[in-house]
Amino acid sequence: MGVKHGREYELILKELTDAVGRIPDSYLFFEMEEEEWERLESAERAEVQEALAEDLFYALGEESVITVGSGVIIHDRNRYRIDILIGEEELTFVSLV
Repeated sequence: MGVKHGREYELILKELTDAVGRIPDSYLFFEMEEEEWERLESAERAEVQEALAEDLFYALGEESVITVGSGVIIHDRNRYRIDILIGEEELTFVSLV
């Protein structure tokens, strides 16, 4: 089902893709090894990150907190956004409205 949103899905997906791309070990979500990730070309990495963003968008409709490598993705229902954190530090967020 995904999260409730008022913005166009394509814009949210692009921003979420960019955001998860900032997590240095986001490939761990797909149980990839670092060597596998390093062998991918940049276009292939972009595809993997977009697939991750899509998976997260829909999974956050069911679970509000998901670990992605060293990052944490949080659906903040009260502020209508998706927060992306590494440790205690907010890396970025994606507005849903």
